[in-house]
Amino acid sequence: MTARPPHHPTPRYDVVIAGAGPAGAAVALRLAQAGLRVVAVDRAAFPREKACSEYMSPEGVRHLAALGVLQDVERQGGNPIRGTTVHAPRGSSLTGIFARAAPVPFRETGLSVSRRILDHTLVAAARRAGAEIREQTSVRAVLRDGAAVSGLLVRDEAGTSRELRARLTIGADGLHSRVARTIGVRHTGFLRRYALVAHVTDVPGLDDTAEMHVTREGYVGLNPLGGGLANVALVLPKAQIPSGANPDQAGRAAARDPGPPLDRFFLEKLARFPGVRGRIGPRAIVRPVLVTGPFAVRTSPVITAGAVLVGDAADFFDPFTGEGICAALRGAQLIEQTLLDPLRSGEPLHRSALRDYVVARRRAFLGKWIVERLIGYAMLAPSLFDRAVERLERRGLSHTLIGVTGDFLPARAVLNPIFLSQVML
Repeated sequence: MTARPPHHPTPRYDVVIAGAGPAGAAVALRLAQAGLRVVAVDRAAFPREKACSEYMSPEGVRHLAALGVLQDVERQGGNPIRGTTVHAPRGSSLTGIFARAAPVPFRETGLSVSRRILDHTLVAAARRAGAEIREQTSVRAVLRDGAAVSGLLVRDEAGTSRELRARLTIGADGLHSRVARTIGVRHTGFLRRYALVAHVTDVPGLDDTAEMHVTREGYVGLNPLGGGLANVALVLPKAQIPSGANPDQAGRAAARDPGPPLDRFFLEKLARFPGVRGRIGPRAIVRPVLVTGPFAVRTSPVITAGAVLVGDAADFFDPFTGEGICAALRGAQLIEQTLLDPLRSGEPLHRSALRDYVVARRRAFLGKWIVERLIGYAMLAPSLFDRAVERLERRGLSHTLIGVTGDFLPARAVLNPIFLSQVML
């Protein structure tokens, strides 16, 4: 008989958070600043690498400023970017510049920054605010008290299990969230795309705007991180991903093996994109390829008695718009705005007490969800996508689109008959 790891009593918290990435760390920071007893756990040790586009519009930058970490992030290596250029399958292109959108954003530039810097900075800020952050600690189970979630069973690096009980449990543990699978149903959409992401050096022609290159096979994002370094994200349908590229394992495997077949596959696929071909050689890869996906995943519901979801654990469609970080930070803000008073009241957090969060999420994200899906499905029709890109650029609408995808303009700026007719007619 296998002995069970010992369980040790732990203090009761106001909030326990699964995951200390941008969503989890931002929630921990906000709620700890408000005087709550907060603990967050993450299986990683920070700083850590993460498969991500590492791109933020000025709206994401605004959230970092509100959290008080913007100067730290920029000092450690954040790189300003002016906007994004999109290259369509049949030769059309558009360039959206943040500063040319109206009304103007928080500032004229967005920010490219490695998750190694960003996540570590947010975790450090959460600790300074009084939150307890437990690294190298994995979630083993979601605890319940009757029908209500009451905390997490976690295991640390030494193999010791503990129950972390709290009035509110927050699932911020990403695309493969254990909390989400426990409290809701995970729905995967038709577009089962995966991203293969690497850091490379010295990409010719890459300046202070990000690039997106779209073909029938998928798309590639090039994001300048500064200092001659770039983030390169190759997004492909599931059918094209090598069978051994398990998103849960690829990051750890790549860290052990600096020359895996996955890197060769990555370079071969990049060569099929005309705007990328010849710009990235095998010696340019300085961080092995990491894999993440599938995208087009959502959880329903995002609340249950005693628990809520935030960030990718709640919903993630497609990385084309590059605003996953901003959505995570916005979700953390919504939790503070809608749940701080119920948490302070001391009353049980039944579903009725959490519904304001659901309403706020819908109000904040519904329009953007529609825009993301329109763009994602339009890429399946190259002629339609190319035509839309050409008209957006010719009619001066690119900056408005980049403002909407960058979250600092409302979705209604493009989801209206006048704008849509100019794109399609």
